Amino acid sequence: MNPTPLRSITIVGGGSAGWMTALYLNRYLNHDAPRCDITLVESEDIGIIGVGEATVHSIRFFFAAMGLDEAELMRECCATYKTGILFRNWMAPKEGSTHQYFHPFEEQRVPGVLDLASTWLSGGQTDQMRYDQAASLGSRLMQQGLGPKTPTSPPWQGVVPYGYHLDAVLMGRYLRKKAIEAGVGHVVGTVDRIEHEGERITALYCQQQRFQSDLFIDCSGFRRLLLSPLRQDNWQSFEDALPCNRAVALQLPYQPGVSPRPYTTATALENGWIWEIDLQNRRGNGYVYDGNRLTEAEAEARLREFLGEPEQGKAVHLKMNIGCVKSFWVGNCVAIGLSGGFIEPLESTGLHLINLSVRLLATHLNCAEPDQSSKDSYNRLMNGIYDDLKRFIVLHYCLTDRQDTPFWQQAQRSVDHTPVLAQQLELWRHKVCEFMDLAGSFSTVFTDENYRYVLYGMDHLPQLPPQGAPAACRAALDQLHQRFDQVTLQALPHAEQLPN
Repeated sequence: MNPTPLRSITIVGGGSAGWMTALYLNRYLNHDAPRCDITLVESEDIGIIGVGEATVHSIRFFFAAMGLDEAELMRECCATYKTGILFRNWMAPKEGSTHQYFHPFEEQRVPGVLDLASTWLSGGQTDQMRYDQAASLGSRLMQQGLGPKTPTSPPWQGVVPYGYHLDAVLMGRYLRKKAIEAGVGHVVGTVDRIEHEGERITALYCQQQRFQSDLFIDCSGFRRLLLSPLRQDNWQSFEDALPCNRAVALQLPYQPGVSPRPYTTATALENGWIWEIDLQNRRGNGYVYDGNRLTEAEAEARLREFLGEPEQGKAVHLKMNIGCVKSFWVGNCVAIGLSGGFIEPLESTGLHLINLSVRLLATHLNCAEPDQSSKDSYNRLMNGIYDDLKRFIVLHYCLTDRQDTPFWQQAQRSVDHTPVLAQQLELWRHKVCEFMDLAGSFSTVFTDENYRYVLYGMDHLPQLPPQGAPAACRAALDQLHQRFDQVTLQALPHAEQLPN
């Protein structure tokens, strides 16, 4: 007997999660003919958490697949380009200099027999040239304030991979407009009642309007409005490994003469870290911190002190649930976005996780009543993705040598809660981190290249004899850097690359 086709989907919650989900599923299911009615219900009473304003580079592929115009997207969302992250102060100062390194989105290939990391290690200049400076064109562009494109770069492409800094509220509105134009139904109102039989939703009520669907998608954020009533004891916390569970955000205009930078800055403070994200019209700032060590007032005061703005702007305080649900898909309900989980925004993965969630859902959603094996597969993959991401974020903390506060002393022990990472770190004391060390993981965006930038940026170098003649290795790097020189001559300053 043929399975019943999927005919209807109701999404509860707007913002990035809801509208990305609606836009993708509509394009996937209705690309050549109307097959499935998709309706999104969002409330005017519940605000969007509009502070997660940076992305990883893979989000370009999502936007491109949705048929969006890159220049229009950037204009509508006040967006700038992001070529990576500058990490500052994550280790103790050396000889009075603040520790820093870039985490770019690409790693180049070096001529010769050795891989790039071994070439850099064997060249005998690790104390003179950071790994990101040796390995990445993106690092060079960021240091010089250049964007990721040349004048001839087509939409969605550059000389290096790139993401965006964008206004999350404006992006939600832009995606809403595009989704409605594409045929997604839109209802403004607050869901006030949920009918369910066991783990299956039978109907939603919104201002006396009743909604029935084959599938319900929970994009209601930390409230988990749809998923929570279906299954109890469905949460797993990551706060033992990642204790930063609070944030305070502050948006400020640029000072005269300041241009937006093509990278995010993450500066470590006493009890967490500060983000700085440059949009076209302003800079978004925030302090991510351990709420068990600071009050909201103390955190806001420290953020304002760091920014040198004791009174300007209104601060927004956020409580974050660090972890994820055990089952993202329960009965006929799937949680996407903050409803499914959250890991602190150190590597700007919020939109990436939405992208992954909805793409996986589309391939598992084969009929109106998917078999339990499809739901089990989806839940297994999503749990693996969150666990891998947790491990990568812990990597940034556990390698620190800072001893100045109890927060950083605890951070060094965070690896105790990620046994796989502890084993890998011991291995990487004796060999270069390579692809096969991470093969078989669930990560789709952070690979061995990304791990090397953090490992070597945090001075976790393998203790190896030279794998090649130092002079030959330095010559190979020089040849690579000559290519960097040629490209940087073609690149324009970041501000000049932004669409008008």
